[in-house]
Amino acid sequence: MKLVFAGTPEFAAVALAQLRAAGHDIALVLTQPDRPAGRGMKLQASPVKQLALQHGMVVAQPRSLRLDGKYPGDALAAQAVLRAAQADAMVVAAYGLILPQWVLDLPRHGCFNIHASLLPRWRGAAPIHRAVEAGDAQTGVTIMQMDAGLDTGDMLLAQTLPITDADTTGSLHDKLADLGGALMVRALADLQQGRLKAVPQPAEGVTYAAKIDKHEALIDWTQPATTIVRRIRAFNPFPGASTVWNGESLKVWAAQVGNGAPQASLIHGQIVALAPEYIAVLAMNSVVNLTQVQRSGGKRLAVADFLRGADVQVGQRLG
Repeated sequence: MKLVFAGTPEFAAVALAQLRAAGHDIALVLTQPDRPAGRGMKLQASPVKQLALQHGMVVAQPRSLRLDGKYPGDALAAQAVLRAAQADAMVVAAYGLILPQWVLDLPRHGCFNIHASLLPRWRGAAPIHRAVEAGDAQTGVTIMQMDAGLDTGDMLLAQTLPITDADTTGSLHDKLADLGGALMVRALADLQQGRLKAVPQPAEGVTYAAKIDKHEALIDWTQPATTIVRRIRAFNPFPGASTVWNGESLKVWAAQVGNGAPQASLIHGQIVALAPEYIAVLAMNSVVNLTQVQRSGGKRLAVADFLRGADVQVGQRLG
């Protein structure tokens, strides 16, 4: 099929690669404008743009698609190239711009979205983070026919994926990216063969995955240990859960719920035990065993390596 593809991060680049490998003609790629990144804050192309240019695809980077918005010139230019593409369908994956109605109506078969959750659960910007944070037992990918709402369109295909206790947002992202690309290829094959059926989303079970804010990653040691550990997994790799130790920021990349009931005389956030492989910290109803940490400006370290170069003592308080 002749496709327009709209996406920006690595999650979307995986899908674009799979669509290309399946033989689809990618007539146009839309992606976010280059952004400053790294220590030098140099402009950096998105993963989708990098992949598209590598394979000679036409790329457009409008700041907006709203003809009546802040950047009408960008929107008009995008409208011209989209019309010229004459696409059968548009595939969208983590693009980052809202599609106005004129875009939704342009392709012959409309616009399809690869969404990293089992809709209607976790509509919105951060479905992978929120599923891990909430302790969901499973997630998945939904291929959806896009409409003007926020992830409200009819469902076309869906496939579940278990969330293990070892999964972080990073590991789950990679699994869901692969699944999303494969499921989109299957959806387009079903569309070509007349087998694709649209099912309205149920009215029950709707939840929203709000965008991640960096301030959320500060560990609150008055929360239950299970909540803290889930949030550490959810914020790995971005923005990275953190606490304060000896007056400096300390990232916490991995942890487990420890054993033992806390003593009433101790304070939340207090280090209650040291072992070769973990630092035990008091939470609300148990302890959290930190197993991988990172000092400001340093590297991620297993706690065994961290303890060899840091003066950590039982009784010190984090946070």
